[in-house]
Amino acid sequence: MKKKILIIFVTTVVAILSFGMADGESNHLMTVDEKIDLIEQKRLKEESIRDSIKQYHNFELEKFLDAIGHRESTNRYDVVNPWGYMGRYQFGKSTLKGLGYDVSRKEFLSNPKLQEEAMMALLNHNKEKLQKYIDVFDGKTINGIYITESGILAAAHLGGQGSVKRYFKNGKVFRDGNGTKITSYMDKFSGYDIALN
Repeated sequence: MKKKILIIFVTTVVAILSFGMADGESNHLMTVDEKIDLIEQKRLKEESIRDSIKQYHNFELEKFLDAIGHRESTNRYDVVNPWGYMGRYQFGKSTLKGLGYDVSRKEFLSNPKLQEEAMMALLNHNKEKLQKYIDVFDGKTINGIYITESGILAAAHLGGQGSVKRYFKNGKVFRDGNGTKITSYMDKFSGYDIALN
């Protein structure tokens, strides 16, 4: 829904800008300098729209990360749970190693920047691996859950990408050590317009 609203907004702004320029052009013959100025104005307006869209997506991503961080650790970077999962997003050592981070527990817990970098690496990795599922199911409702990219990526964060694939293939619902279902993450973190690359 947010994506549709954003597309309508951008299309409307571009149409208004284009209409204004077309209208201005019809009033008189333009000099070369006026044409160059008009092109530059159009470029600056388009750049401003792109910047606004980027800021919107960055804001959505920050809200998403804050919500997951709160659920995982109440947004504390120094937390270790009874199963050894660490930091704001509760990373396991094997996940970190799989992403190319071979660091000690102490090093990881004392470095918020590293934790944020690892989370972005994991989100991008999971998006790449789950892209075809995102393409097929984003915007659909399954078993009462509105499926979005952010919900799928949150579920993958909890249970791994394999558990998300199994859910979409055969309905099998993974639970973590606390009994939390991936579908609860899919639902709770649905609707953030994070627009990862």
